Amino acid sequence: MSTFTSSLPDDLLQLLADKAKELSVPKNTLIEKALRIYLEQLNRAAYVKSYKQMAADTDTMLIAEEGMADYLTQLDEE
Repeated sequence: MSTFTSSLPDDLLQLLADKAKELSVPKNTLIEKALRIYLEQLNRAAYVKSYKQMAADTDTMLIAEEGMADYLTQLDEE
């Protein structure tokens, strides 16, 4: 595991210390979990944004609709 050093505002460090004490976990564990959750949310937001952009693209929607029509035809044939 690598070591990471950073500076944070005093009020945030105090909140971190308080919450770590309340939960009986080390501060670095709390930071790690919070950072993982935050990065996951950023990825989800990027996916949502890309899907919204695709939904606005009429060419992409036409291709998707054609694909679904072919899929439904295949299902009906089975």
